[in-house]
Amino acid sequence: MRRSPNRTGIGLLIAFGIATTYPAAAQVTFGSPADPPRIAIGGGVFDVLPDNRRPGNGRTGMALGEYRFGDVLWILAPFVGVLGTGQGSFYGYGGFGFDINIAERFVVTPSTAVGYFKRGSGVDLGANCEFRSGAEFAYRFEDLRRIGVGFYHISNAGIGKHDPGAEFVTFILTMPFH
Repeated sequence: MRRSPNRTGIGLLIAFGIATTYPAAAQVTFGSPADPPRIAIGGGVFDVLPDNRRPGNGRTGMALGEYRFGDVLWILAPFVGVLGTGQGSFYGYGGFGFDINIAERFVVTPSTAVGYFKRGSGVDLGANCEFRSGAEFAYRFEDLRRIGVGFYHISNAGIGKHDPGAEFVTFILTMPFH
């Protein structure tokens, strides 16, 4: 079905008008300098997109805990954490993230980390040094607690014998640490 150029133009004009009508409602800021350090706990699924052609791959439960220092270096917030899977794998890591605040309550936190990975009976990631990248999407309550979901990729960036990588998804509760 072919669209009329007039209908497409009118649709684009309406979308542009809606997007520019309420700029304050979609205010975006970087960093959260007023937020104190935080403790984060989470649980979810490790190797959520398994490659079934490799032995040991497959979805498994996981839990994580992190200490987030808050905005220490401009908008960058360092953190340290540990992750364990239901198949006995362990990952201890440290890295940086930064908050992208959308309006007052919604926070997107892209982050990157590097750490030590010890394989259990699950997926073989090819090296002990593994890199993690991803983002957390959260809702911030008035008392500064957050609840959200994180999507991450972990791999050795080609420094190991092989580099299958793995993805994981986690639900995260973050509480201010006073």
